[in-house]
Amino acid sequence: MMTRARQIARLAWEAVSRLWSHKDAPLSPERRKVLGLGVIGASLLTRNSSAAASTEASPVGRHKWGMVIDLDRCTGCEGCVVACRAENNVPTFDSDPKYKGARLAWMSLAWHEPEEPGALPEALPLPCQHCERPPCTKVCPVGATYKDPEGITAQIWDRCIGCRYCMAACPYSRRSFNWTEPRWPGSLVQLLNPDVATRPMGVVEKCTFCHHRIQKVKERARIEGRAPTDEELVHLPACAQACPPRAISFGDLADPESTVSRLSQSPRMFRLLDHLGTRPQVMYLKRDRRS
Repeated sequence: MMTRARQIARLAWEAVSRLWSHKDAPLSPERRKVLGLGVIGASLLTRNSSAAASTEASPVGRHKWGMVIDLDRCTGCEGCVVACRAENNVPTFDSDPKYKGARLAWMSLAWHEPEEPGALPEALPLPCQHCERPPCTKVCPVGATYKDPEGITAQIWDRCIGCRYCMAACPYSRRSFNWTEPRWPGSLVQLLNPDVATRPMGVVEKCTFCHHRIQKVKERARIEGRAPTDEELVHLPACAQACPPRAISFGDLADPESTVSRLSQSPRMFRLLDHLGTRPQVMYLKRDRRS
């Protein structure tokens, strides 16, 4: 069916070309009709060619990055928060009250009361959820935020116009706005990670699953002629690497043998606000102190 459609479109395009070459001739009704069919056929050819090229360019076994956080292991130490801030050049501000409620954070801890009376409050590490159906990408008027082919909800800093529609659309409040020009006074500038670009005032920023680290692992594996291993990925992001009790696991959800795939099948697994249909690729394992 595709081949037949392409043949028809190609013939129509050739007819348009022949007629257009005689552009000084009178535009009769018959000529108008053929030109109209030719335009339709040409658009069909272009659309089918694009679809075919997209299919050919799509690699078999594409990665789908995800994260699983075991709340039974999490101690609320905030090591993940500090590591994320240092790795991704997230600026800090002083104690001036004007920054209250407006501090940038890619990873933070959400504290909530336990279900059982008298129990201690529980900490919930909260990065960007990298939803399969992210509401934020649908409202960005300039395409600054998008879903990349490997499942990461990405952000193009230089394209962002600071409208903050994505912040309003995110049900997890996982985006931050740069209200002032980020500063690293004195010797603090030496702490900047050269692998991560700093963001200017007036743009929105968010967790990227430490995409720069993923790229390094993929490039090394490509040079060695192999696929990235689960051992290389499971604690790859800065938050997972810094977690003392190894509560955070990262990896390829498209690989059924990966650690995150196996953990995502646990009966303790749940997603935040799953009833919204966003299908986060960050999953949690409920506390279970009986084990």
